Amino acid sequence: MPKVDIIVIELASPILIGVYEEGSLIQTLSSDEYSSEALPKLFREILLKHEVQNIVYTRGPGSFMAIKVAYIFLQSLCIINDIKLFATNAFTFNQNQPIKAFAKLYFMHDNGIITTKKFEEPINAPFELPKNIKLSDYQEETTPLYVLPAV
Repeated sequence: MPKVDIIVIELASPILIGVYEEGSLIQTLSSDEYSSEALPKLFREILLKHEVQNIVYTRGPGSFMAIKVAYIFLQSLCIINDIKLFATNAFTFNQNQPIKAFAKLYFMHDNGIITTKKFEEPINAPFELPKNIKLSDYQEETTPLYVLPAV
């Protein structure tokens, strides 16, 4: 089985998963289901075809429930299968654009500081998987990033 690295963007619909071999994107998987439904299905498909070495996920900001579910699922998967878990903030994968918080509030990222700002019109800044990755670009700090207090 080929050895691969995985990127998981679970903060909004659709959930995106990229499979990377030697740093290059070789497969993209997506799902419009909730994280709790999609992640087990998508990872079953991945693990049948590949030996996963490392996983990078978006630790926030975004949907609190999606962050919690992904963190628990991925942390468990990594412990059981001896996989290394890395993380990054979600702005890495949407060109540093606003990310929906709730109602008309959006998370903003400016000079390393995350704040919220109200927008009257909805902002659509889709997440995208990079074509190439270097694991050194991601953090070993994987705990969820809650900008607002968790509910």
